[in-house]
Amino acid sequence: MSAPRLPAGAGRLLGFLRKEALQVRRDPSSIALALVMPVVLILLFGYGVSLDAENIPVAVLLEDGSAAGRDLFGRLEGSRYFAPVQVTSADEAERLMAAHTVEAIVRVGSDFDGELGGVEPAPVQLVLRGVDSNRARLISGYMEGVVGLWSAGRAARGETASLPAASVAPRTWFNPSLRSTNFLVPGLVALVMTLTGTLLTALVVAREWERGTMEAILVTPLRPTEFLVAKIAPYYLLGMGGMVLAVALGVLLFDVPLRGSFFALFLMSSLFLLASLGLGLAISSTVRVQFVAAQVSLLSGFLPAFFLSGLLFDLGSTPLPVRLVSYIVPARYFVSASQTLFMAGDLWPVLWPDALALALMATLLIGLARRRTGARLEG
Repeated sequence: MSAPRLPAGAGRLLGFLRKEALQVRRDPSSIALALVMPVVLILLFGYGVSLDAENIPVAVLLEDGSAAGRDLFGRLEGSRYFAPVQVTSADEAERLMAAHTVEAIVRVGSDFDGELGGVEPAPVQLVLRGVDSNRARLISGYMEGVVGLWSAGRAARGETASLPAASVAPRTWFNPSLRSTNFLVPGLVALVMTLTGTLLTALVVAREWERGTMEAILVTPLRPTEFLVAKIAPYYLLGMGGMVLAVALGVLLFDVPLRGSFFALFLMSSLFLLASLGLGLAISSTVRVQFVAAQVSLLSGFLPAFFLSGLLFDLGSTPLPVRLVSYIVPARYFVSASQTLFMAGDLWPVLWPDALALALMATLLIGLARRRTGARLEG
């Protein structure tokens, strides 16, 4: 009795998948870039990089509605370092913090006016979002400066006898130790996956043209969808392998906390990697020279992921045109999601907008690659 035969489409797809797997195995540079580069980046950034930030939105809770509390709020409004938003309850302030709308909470206690006349300085509580440790330190320093100037002004006017009249009592959420590594490692996962997803796939079709194998593929009955699946599958596996390796190194070697679920991280990583693969294939199906494809992938994929994702600096401190461009960079959404998952956990009200943006970009970019590839295969 003869063995059952596979459908023609499945046979073609399996054959092309085998060809791509063999090509990856014959080209060790692909495996090295996907698996060795994460180790280099994690070690380099984990041990050697520290960041700063500016332009700080803060929520201000005035439990004491006295003139002193309002005067301190006015001092914050007049500072170029802060953009204060007055809230009416602690719950509202915490919601804004969890949603990344504000970077800190300033709480003026209910007996603030009475404590100003005491021996000890009146406390002004500062709750920091410690995901970005350098930014949290900077906020604390700015707040101490503002409160110090406000206290000096009251003393100069003879309104308080003690100096300082008030002091900052900081408290940090999400990253109490204020370690830069806890902020950097989640963002580095985006760079690792961008290298695999955009740079490697940008070369695969151009390599076919340079080696003369594309002409042979054009005369086969291979369909565009089958061609894309065979090109995407090996690099998807490599990219997810690089992601798992980078996360494992960050958690085990640098003690970076992963407070969210691995399922949520897997979902966000898959969406981001598919968007990166779509971008790489769209480049590769347009450019026939590997060198040119590599340069285009660096300019359109890796460099935006490095500078316009929020990994190196807060995008709120950048000019408006730069911020607008960053909204079309997939890494912006994945860096935000991965930092949320590592530092805060599965905050789905924050994660869903990032997931939807990545899903939309993945669909558009893979659709573009499908259209360009179809024009070549069917032309």
